[in-house]
Amino acid sequence: MNKYGGPERRNFPRLNANFVVSYRVKEVPEGYDLSQTKNVGQGGILLTTNRKFENGTHLAMSIRFPFIAKRIEVTGAVVDSKEIVRDLIYETRIQFLDLDTEFFQKLGEFVKEHLK
Repeated sequence: MNKYGGPERRNFPRLNANFVVSYRVKEVPEGYDLSQTKNVGQGGILLTTNRKFENGTHLAMSIRFPFIAKRIEVTGAVVDSKEIVRDLIYETRIQFLDLDTEFFQKLGEFVKEHLK
């Protein structure tokens, strides 16, 4: 795999961390899939998914973070989805669209604390 050697384009730092996520295409009321994050930041997450998603697809996600008691319900937009294992595993980058302000701050503190 080629490593990106260009300038950092993210607005927020990312932490390599595995959190359980259930997700579905927002417009489809059922059909949640379960996955784990590969990394997380205040701006979004990287997930492994079992299919490729088109850029701009909105996903409804439910994420369990260790620093907050309840599940976080959030909508994200697919930024990129690329095949890792043919017809089986995809890495899907998702930008958060509607994070609660208080949770946004807590997530930022958590990431900064664990990047030290």
